[in-house]
Amino acid sequence: MTSLPPGSVIGILGGGQLGRMLGSAAARLGFDIHVYAPDENPPAARIAAKHWQAAYEDKATLKAFAKACDAITYEFENIPVASVEYLIEQGAPVRPGAKSLEVSQDRLSEKRFLNSIGITTGHFEAIDSADDLAKALEALSGEGLLKTRRDGYDGKGQVRLKTGDDLAAAYAELGHVPAILEALVPFEREISVVIARSADGRTTAFDPSMNDHAGGILRTSIAPCGLSDDVIAHARSLAETLAAETGHVGVMALELFVLNDGTLLANEIAPRVHNSGHWTPEACLTGQFEQHIRAVAGWPLGPVTRVFDAEMRNLLGKEALAPPETYSDDAVLTLYGKRDAKPGRKMGHVVWRTGKA
Repeated sequence: MTSLPPGSVIGILGGGQLGRMLGSAAARLGFDIHVYAPDENPPAARIAAKHWQAAYEDKATLKAFAKACDAITYEFENIPVASVEYLIEQGAPVRPGAKSLEVSQDRLSEKRFLNSIGITTGHFEAIDSADDLAKALEALSGEGLLKTRRDGYDGKGQVRLKTGDDLAAAYAELGHVPAILEALVPFEREISVVIARSADGRTTAFDPSMNDHAGGILRTSIAPCGLSDDVIAHARSLAETLAAETGHVGVMALELFVLNDGTLLANEIAPRVHNSGHWTPEACLTGQFEQHIRAVAGWPLGPVTRVFDAEMRNLLGKEALAPPETYSDDAVLTLYGKRDAKPGRKMGHVVWRTGKA
């Protein structure tokens, strides 16, 4: 694959904070950014050379977008797969491609795919009606987490259940859509591996971070994760397998549960730069956003050496409105340019140096 020279145009499907941070990294490497998003004035569009405001299904605009860009990527996993495939049909290099996107959009397909490539998950059952729930709960020892198969994120589209609950009401709460019931895994901690893969199959993986969630939303990520070298090597190996089997080009993340004996069970994947990697631009020689742009542009992947221990904390809602002087001198603040600080909405993050690497 021929590398793109500085001055080339990289298109980003999606206009949120990940697109904004990708755009900033691309600009630092000399690229121009075009953002394709249906929203009016989204965060990523305000740092882009051009904003293409149209529906993701608008083929005429997609065709023009493909012609205007030298390479295209995406910043979140709910981009229609058909739109990505159409861009590819128009001759546009779309990286990561369509496969990892398609796998990640359906939780049931995702779990089955992970199992098919040798990556173990917790027990799960497909749910297509309220009648399926009773049998599924019995198979999962009476407890589970009911999730929509598609579109849920940050704790949305899920209900915790146990035997004796009103199962019909729970299924109705999700809108009677296809769902999955996942076993409650007795994990000791959660980690994620953020990995990059280039078009020639080379990979680099950041140190796994230990992640803490509340209400289904990531609150903090800490690196290093505090696990043994053997467990970390295994986690990285699983991420490498995932990246290779999906043919992914760019950054992706594999979230894992760690049991008390060091067993790893995959929770979910993200075919993009990931919230748990937001500490990497400050703490590593190459951060996840630059690494993704490098892969998309066909450049060599950068070194991911961690230069100090770090903690990242998400700022939700009005937490992001605190005056800058309230942060300590060693805090690095990133705000996402969102206009409305809704409760639970990710508005920014802070990274602290917690020690020497």
